[in-house]
Amino acid sequence: MKSNIKIITLVLIIIMVSAGYYACDRSQLDLLPHGPTEESYFKEESEFNKAVLGVYAKINDVLWFRGNPFACDMPIYLLPGDDITTNEGSEEFEIFGNLQPSSDRVGNFYAVWYQVVARANVILEKIREEQGVYHTPNLKNSHKGEALFLRGYAFYTLWNYFGTSPLDTARVKSPDQFTPPSTTGTQLLDQAILDFTEASTLLPDSWGNADRGRVTKNSASGMLGKSLVFRGSATKNTADYTAAVTAFNNISGSRLVDDFSDNFAWNTENNEESLFEYQASQAFALDNVWLPNDFDNAIGNLSVFYSYYDIGNDNLWGKSSFYATTKLVNAFEANDPRRQLTLDVNTRGIHKYVSRDKLDQVGVGSVNNYRMLRFADVLLLKAEAILQSGGSTADAIDNINKVRTRARNMVSGGTVPANYSNSETDKATIMNWIMNERFIELAGEGQRWVDLRRWQMQGVISLDNAFFSSNTASTMSFQTPKHLNMPIPNSETDVNPNITQNTGYN
Repeated sequence: MKSNIKIITLVLIIIMVSAGYYACDRSQLDLLPHGPTEESYFKEESEFNKAVLGVYAKINDVLWFRGNPFACDMPIYLLPGDDITTNEGSEEFEIFGNLQPSSDRVGNFYAVWYQVVARANVILEKIREEQGVYHTPNLKNSHKGEALFLRGYAFYTLWNYFGTSPLDTARVKSPDQFTPPSTTGTQLLDQAILDFTEASTLLPDSWGNADRGRVTKNSASGMLGKSLVFRGSATKNTADYTAAVTAFNNISGSRLVDDFSDNFAWNTENNEESLFEYQASQAFALDNVWLPNDFDNAIGNLSVFYSYYDIGNDNLWGKSSFYATTKLVNAFEANDPRRQLTLDVNTRGIHKYVSRDKLDQVGVGSVNNYRMLRFADVLLLKAEAILQSGGSTADAIDNINKVRTRARNMVSGGTVPANYSNSETDKATIMNWIMNERFIELAGEGQRWVDLRRWQMQGVISLDNAFFSSNTASTMSFQTPKHLNMPIPNSETDVNPNITQNTGYN
């Protein structure tokens, strides 16, 4: 036995000595990479295309359920407003008081959107340096427009949740770029507006079926107008509202679909009302072939709404599903067709993305796309922009009524919701109509918080605990201006001395 051990030990020593010898002998090293490098890549249109799709793919990381409801960032979108609640009474994005810079979800949310920015910056650099690779007409412009749009969307999102985080518009190549300073005011939103403006001149009117879901000129015009309205809310600059109306008027061919619920159904994705939606899954043959592009790892389905809104599912590890607040239930007129398509009055369960859903092949997630911008949102924003720019109050009201008419017409001979009188001229009354319509039309879609935040900045509302009227009002601890922004995560402030922590989180 001992002699066998000695022999094995000797063999191991010889192997280690030999390995050490060859490790030091450069002539024995294989110095050639075993896969594509940056220098060898970007030599074909298809490689530029894959890289652009990789920017889209990164968004998956803030939407993917990942089998852990507390690693997913969707509660950041869904809970801070007054439309969606839980039974927990301790959720950081709902009661605010326990929201800290150490939050893992805040850190992940922040990091992913900067990774989107970084990927977009690489694409924009490579497109600037490209020489003779593109041969398909307009494809280079389309790719540049996509990168600009996605970078703009990231900056728009970062401003809405953090307000003062850094602005990166160039690829990071040297140490002096590692610690960018915080922005102030609307600088992030300013850059988003610049990106959407340029993207709207570059993007195609449409894509072929194999590329459905990729952003278009309408997508950029819609997000441009939306960002201008948001900046107008924050700065009270009338010119932004006027420019927003122009951007919205540049949208062509979009319309409200006849059935409100088609906006949340798996089999009516990418319809005429959708201006931008994230392609959720590759589980079925008709799903986008371009979606799995995160360093060769398959993305899979998202499950974001199904997992939180489907009451009683076992994906929440015993935690509370997400429900409509009593405030939302009471906001609908009894015979408004949108009420039953949005929620269950008795259980307060949410129907959007659930009642017309399709599970994946193993039955544990949904393949339903997340609609990130739809035409109903645009019409209500346009009504607001017209009103705040001093335009025709009748025109503003007509845009609200288009959304209400679609709802009413879903029922034969329907009378609810009735049109608002376009003879009304009181600006405060019309603004209340707009806010109420956005509340019920966009309920549960992750839009409510950013509306409340900007209206607080505008001085239209006061965000106190009474205003929220959520089911957790007794445990809520909302403070302004502190909670108008999420905290900058510790993962950023620990490594960047030029970052200023948001007010109240030091």
